[in-house]
Amino acid sequence: MQIGLQAIPPVGIVFDCDFGNEIDDALALALLYGLDGKNECRAVATTISKPNLKAAALCDAIGRFYAGEVSAGIFAMGRTLPVGLATKGSHPEDTPMLAVVAKQTPDGKPVYKHAIGSITDTADPVNVLRNALSAQHPKNAIVVGTGPATNLAALLRYPIAQQFIPERCRFLVLASGAYPDGKPDPGIQSDIAGMRKVLAEWPTPIIAVGSEVGEAIRFPASAIESKFAWSPAHPVVDAYKAYKAVPYDAPTTAMAAILYAVRAKDQLFRLSEPGVISVSDDGSTKFAPSAGGKHRYLIVDPAQKAKVEQIYIDVASAKPVPKLPRRRFGQQQEQKQEEAKPPAAPSAGAPPKG
Repeated sequence: MQIGLQAIPPVGIVFDCDFGNEIDDALALALLYGLDGKNECRAVATTISKPNLKAAALCDAIGRFYAGEVSAGIFAMGRTLPVGLATKGSHPEDTPMLAVVAKQTPDGKPVYKHAIGSITDTADPVNVLRNALSAQHPKNAIVVGTGPATNLAALLRYPIAQQFIPERCRFLVLASGAYPDGKPDPGIQSDIAGMRKVLAEWPTPIIAVGSEVGEAIRFPASAIESKFAWSPAHPVVDAYKAYKAVPYDAPTTAMAAILYAVRAKDQLFRLSEPGVISVSDDGSTKFAPSAGGKHRYLIVDPAQKAKVEQIYIDVASAKPVPKLPRRRFGQQQEQKQEEAKPPAAPSAGAPPKG
């Protein structure tokens, strides 16, 4: 098969987060895997800026759950992702939602399967980010970052980052700050220098998703109780209940970042004019319009609020779609073409621009 005729797979999403600090990261993972299950995207890597082994383990457990791989071994061939884990940084402490990873059945067996027991079971975040982007077709990856920008800033120190990032990545979505200006962001405060570096040096367009977006469209507690009820044990539901006293409607800033990354063409949100985002010493952000700026921020469209909320609910709560480990997409297409061929006769002798 000719290389130029190979179909391009769905966009690859690289998710960098401070997993365990905010419930919307867990909800965002559920949305990401749900969209993956619908073949709208491919979840290709997760990296964590929170230097906590339980954060990596729970992230892995949620990935395995949505791949259809459960503790009993059902769908044991489910596809899971590498997890990149920072070994230093802010907020290394355990949080209540991370206790979910140790949940056991009455007979002492783990409720949620994961494969991370020590630091050697994780990977260096920069290596994971670099390898995940390098493996994608040109302009067929999108990076979504939540929390501190530590891992993304570290990637920019890689010698040829300015070359290979724009070759593979369409744009970066940052679930950080408040716009056009607002209160300090705890995630930014954890690494102000890192966020400033990413905003100044990241070589593609950047779409910021401020906390005001997550506050405007919240994930309803009623959906947690009803839409996820198909599973007697669900890691996202358990994380939601452990995060703080229920019931509560959860902010969805990270979910909005994932949804925009995958469905930017659906115009579910509005975009600001181009400009430049700066970070103050207290961790707050400020947007200054500029015709030549490469930054924009997401704006909630009142006419689309109900639709966006329903997408969050329906996709995040969908039952897992077990998948076999992916082969190279070109190989899959070649196999389909071969299977479609008639039997041989007896022989005689294919948002914002970067």
